[in-house]
Amino acid sequence: MENDFESRLTELEIRLALQDNLVDELNRVIALQQQQIDRLQAELRSLHQHVRTLEPAGRGSPEQEIPPHY
Repeated sequence: MENDFESRLTELEIRLALQDNLVDELNRVIALQQQQIDRLQAELRSLHQHVRTLEPAGRGSPEQEIPPHY
């Protein structure tokens, strides 16, 4: 009876340790993904600003217009 209790307790301790490791790994992955999302958002903002600065020059400029096809 006592041996059964000890083995069950040991099994629970092992499972808890494995779950702790899994939670730590998942937190690490989430942190890395958030960093990547932050970088991509910053790059997207930069590209958006760049496109916005190009739009006024591109509109109405004869050099930028495509000639009509006949």
